[in-house]
Amino acid sequence: MFWKIVGALIVAWVAFMIVGSLVGFLVKAVLVIAIVAGVGVLGAAAYRGLKGGNRKQIR
Repeated sequence: MFWKIVGALIVAWVAFMIVGSLVGFLVKAVLVIAIVAGVGVLGAAAYRGLKGGNRKQIR
């Protein structure tokens, strides 16, 4: 009975480690995607601001 409890605890510990590593990877991936998207938006806005050109006003 003792070894069943120890085995169950080890299996639960390994499962939590695997789930924790997957969640950590997903959080880092989402953060990197958000940073890349933010840089892209700022770059597009800077390009549009520096480009100038003919801007039409809405009347």
